[in-house]
Amino acid sequence: MPPAEPSQWVSADLWTVNVQCSQYDQPSMTTQQFSLTAWMNKQNLTALTEFILMGITDRPELQAPFFGLFLIIYTVSVVGNLGMIILTNMDSRLQTPMYFFLRHLAFIDLGYSTAVGPKMLVNFVTNQNTIPYNWCATQLSFFILFIISELFILSAMAYDRYVAICKPLLYTVVMSQRVCWVLVAIPYLYSAFLSLTTTIKIFMSSFCGHNVIRHFYCDSLPLLTLLCSSSRDIELIILIFSAFNLVSSLVIVLVSYILILMAILRMNSAEGRHKAFSTCGSHLTVVVVLYATLFFMYVQPKSSHSFDTDKIASAFYTLIIPMLNPMIYSLRNKEVKGALHRIWKSLHRLPM
Repeated sequence: MPPAEPSQWVSADLWTVNVQCSQYDQPSMTTQQFSLTAWMNKQNLTALTEFILMGITDRPELQAPFFGLFLIIYTVSVVGNLGMIILTNMDSRLQTPMYFFLRHLAFIDLGYSTAVGPKMLVNFVTNQNTIPYNWCATQLSFFILFIISELFILSAMAYDRYVAICKPLLYTVVMSQRVCWVLVAIPYLYSAFLSLTTTIKIFMSSFCGHNVIRHFYCDSLPLLTLLCSSSRDIELIILIFSAFNLVSSLVIVLVSYILILMAILRMNSAEGRHKAFSTCGSHLTVVVVLYATLFFMYVQPKSSHSFDTDKIASAFYTLIIPMLNPMIYSLRNKEVKGALHRIWKSLHRLPM
């Protein structure tokens, strides 16, 4: 009688393998049970090499129109923000604290729109919308870095306007070059810390082999839904710091503008009041648009999130707001328009 072949099976519930072996002319059958808990757990937590981005829409007929629309938006954003950076560096009349902060705002807008825009445009024209694991982590970290920096740069700009209007005689002393750099460096360092903390916490967790991100870029909330380990601590970190960043930066803006409004109302000159309002108008427009979008996105419980709605809001503040900011500041600002005119005239004077 030939030997019986061992029968093997894996129990998903018990995480064990039972091996039955029969020997020649032996009536009894021996059973060896091997615990494979550690091995099976390691295999179950698949080492991902890439993620699949669902994109803005899954309707094929909309891919080409969306590609054209967002290509125009991103191009205008790059040209506008690069132009603002170059203009505020070249023109001697724009070497003031206000335009120093505006230059950094343009750099930040360019940064987080570039972290998201090019990959999104590529996904419109490719069949498989994949992003490598490391690129996804990099995209998330840069996006968090720039979006948090923007909040506090806008707060610094509000403080700058407060000093300019309420304490004009002390403006050059209070808003010295050193103070301006401190007001810029602190947001960058703080946002870099939060960016690294959030990204490391998410990507050090286990993804269980699921790799479809219901978004058009690697954002923290869609990535949390892919984790198989408990994500409550990460959600709590994101919720607490998102609320703190939004509320604290907004409080600085609101207090600054309340004091500015009180100072404006005390002015006797109608021309002075108009000039003060026009100085703050562009900044206030940018603040209202950005904060309204971010409050809608992040200060709400996870259960009420709709990823389709979130994608629309995300497209607005990652691509449309960076396009609008340089347009708002250039179209509503006589000094910026004057600098553009002077540079245009100097270019025409160059020998061909």
